[in-house]
Amino acid sequence: MKLPVFILSVFLFLACKNQNKLVGEVEIQELKNLRVKRVQLPNGWSLTPVGESLNLQDLPLNLIVSPTKKYLAVTNNGQSTQSITLIDAKSEKILDDKKIDKAYVGLAFSPDEKYLYASGGNDNKVLIYKIVNSKLELDGEIILDKPWPVKVSPAGICATDKYIYVVAKENNSLYKLDIAGKSILKKVDLPAEPYTCLLSPDKNSLYVSLWGGAKVLIFDAAGLDQKAAIETDKNPNDMVLTKDGKYLYVSHGNDNTVSLIDTETGARIETLSCSLYPDAPLGSTPNGVALSEDEAILYIANADNNCLAVFEVENKGKSRSLGFIPTGWYPTSVKTLGNRVFVTNGKGFSSSPNPDGPNPVSSRDPQFKGPNPQAVRGSQYIGGLFKGTLSMFDAPSERLLAEYSKLVYENTPYNKSKELATEGEPGNPIPMKVGESSPIKYVFYIIKENRTYDQILGDVKAGNGDASLCLFPEKVTPNLHAIANEFVLLDNFYVDAEVSADGHNWSTAAYANDYIEKSWVTSYGGRGGTYDFEGSRKIAHPKNGFLWDFATRAGLSVRSYGIFTDKPEFLPNLKNNICYNYPPYNLSIKDSDRFGFWKADFDSLLAIQKVPRLNMIRMGNDHTAGARLGMPTTSAMVADNDLSVGRLVDYLSHSSIWKESVVFVLEDDAQNGSDHVDAHRSTAYVAGGLVKRNYVDHTMYSTSGMLRTIELILGLPPMSQYDAAAIPMYKCFTPAFDKTPFAHRKNNIDLDEMNIEVNDNSRKSGKMDFSKPDLINDLEMSKIVWQSVKGLHSEMPAPKRSAFITVGQKEDDDDDD
Repeated sequence: MKLPVFILSVFLFLACKNQNKLVGEVEIQELKNLRVKRVQLPNGWSLTPVGESLNLQDLPLNLIVSPTKKYLAVTNNGQSTQSITLIDAKSEKILDDKKIDKAYVGLAFSPDEKYLYASGGNDNKVLIYKIVNSKLELDGEIILDKPWPVKVSPAGICATDKYIYVVAKENNSLYKLDIAGKSILKKVDLPAEPYTCLLSPDKNSLYVSLWGGAKVLIFDAAGLDQKAAIETDKNPNDMVLTKDGKYLYVSHGNDNTVSLIDTETGARIETLSCSLYPDAPLGSTPNGVALSEDEAILYIANADNNCLAVFEVENKGKSRSLGFIPTGWYPTSVKTLGNRVFVTNGKGFSSSPNPDGPNPVSSRDPQFKGPNPQAVRGSQYIGGLFKGTLSMFDAPSERLLAEYSKLVYENTPYNKSKELATEGEPGNPIPMKVGESSPIKYVFYIIKENRTYDQILGDVKAGNGDASLCLFPEKVTPNLHAIANEFVLLDNFYVDAEVSADGHNWSTAAYANDYIEKSWVTSYGGRGGTYDFEGSRKIAHPKNGFLWDFATRAGLSVRSYGIFTDKPEFLPNLKNNICYNYPPYNLSIKDSDRFGFWKADFDSLLAIQKVPRLNMIRMGNDHTAGARLGMPTTSAMVADNDLSVGRLVDYLSHSSIWKESVVFVLEDDAQNGSDHVDAHRSTAYVAGGLVKRNYVDHTMYSTSGMLRTIELILGLPPMSQYDAAAIPMYKCFTPAFDKTPFAHRKNNIDLDEMNIEVNDNSRKSGKMDFSKPDLINDLEMSKIVWQSVKGLHSEMPAPKRSAFITVGQKEDDDDDD
């Protein structure tokens, strides 16, 4: 599909050293008075949010309009500050922002607009706010059960003058509550996790979207007897009814679609494709729907396309796509009020650096001195770094919508042609088309834990590093430094994830669906919840599976060494391809021991010429255990991880398959550290016989770009729009084989150096749960790790900020300058 040429005029720009990022404004030439700012995100996508905006707290998940349209209300459900925001619908000004201990999705006004009801998240209650002089006053609560760890977790809410209906996603239940008596009238079990509920205009029927069940259930509102179950696409979430109640629109967060359901027959009469291109792979993530005042237009919030899809829907069953409207980052909800359109942007308008971000440490390392005084909830920890926004604008005319649509297409690096062919160079070992052969046969993919670029390679002069933020320099990580120096130094690599919860999905599927994006913030903010990721909960699985699913469907052999091995029964294409001798995530087991398990298995497979085409290896002890007594120091654990990666590359480089092999190494996320460029910038490494030597590559790569490179080597199609759009790492490769093996470096740090000092940090570390990557209070852990390296008395370096904002299309032309 060829898009019309769209010309942008640049008003100003500011380039950032060694980065493909610019700050600027652009003007739509046909509409001289319309200026928008283009913001480039670390995942390669861009934003051009339009209209006015209000600043909100972290991750606003739901926006509602009061019955007489006097108020708007937003529930902010992010990692740091959670709150309920009350907004004057006429002036579009914030009236009140009431902080709340725990909140999640659910909001409803009483019919008389005197009250606002809010889900209390894992406190397992519904809060009742009275609206007095345009302020929110807590006026009671309805208890569903004891707080977490009792699993209830109320989510979506709707209400009449007497009753509140609420669904709960942890015990898969629907409740009917009596407002006057503040009591539970009835509880009904549901077959899967629900997202929200919606009453029909006559209040006789109740619709429940089964987030984890691919269905919408219809209940009799009086007795909660189920009347019907309607099949939908994956992860149905938000819903909107027409005023007459005859038609229901349902968005699907694990698909690119919205369903139109005839409520009288229970039939799905139409499916609307919301992606920018027909039959695009997974990755649009529709998660909010709203009808215009006259119900002729449907607005759909595409979270991962950073836009609204706009459909003309007057003629039911024959809807027509009108175009797209650019929004902020990860739009989560959309509502209309008269001619105005309101959109909550879950991650705000940009990413940013976090030089005052958290770091891991143990108390014995005197290499530097000083704690991180900023390491508290809501500082520059990546989980709370992105503040949500509310965008507000007039419904566009046909002409303006056409211009908005051009902006949206300009913002996305994805297009259909990239699915089958991508940029590259003839003769390069990385094919330019899916299915073309590569001289590389074996892929070894190592996933590590949580480090930023500056933490490890900030001391490398050839790269864009900040040595003052380097906690684990060459003395601690000689092998990672050697791999970067002898092969390719990548100083412009960004993880797509924020934390491990979404990081392992991004690292194995190039996508994290709406359940993951909306759930991890709760537990990472210390508000209850379990680490139900890494394949352990089906609702979190991408619709079409993970990298190994695509590989096995293509007939390729696969082997997992500790990757997604906790609940293999949920992963049919993986469970029979696991090396069960290789330990899963366990910080008590050294990565150097893991290398031994891998080596033994590799040798046995090599002897019978059965080395798998795709080998996925977990080496995550660079996560560290902080200052926990009886555990190695942070430097010792990072050094152990470094040695293990070096030994694996060394051993493979001396094997008979080195010429046909490549090793990719990345961090699943960069949450536990500071970086002067961006909180997502991380380390990545590539080694192999066909990898360039002594090369510095400043190209902006991402997690999805590494996956795209692996897919092209193995002849696999992209798994999502993210890897389809990503730049493959062909610049790192050469057709000329270099047989020079890699010699691993001995560790300079005693790997058995233990935390022995009893202090506040050791006591806190002793109480932390390290059984999963991120069950701990991550900010507290990061502070401990910082102090273990920096000491207790020095101050953090002054913040350095750079912008992920760009204009035009020429910023990628000089990657290697």
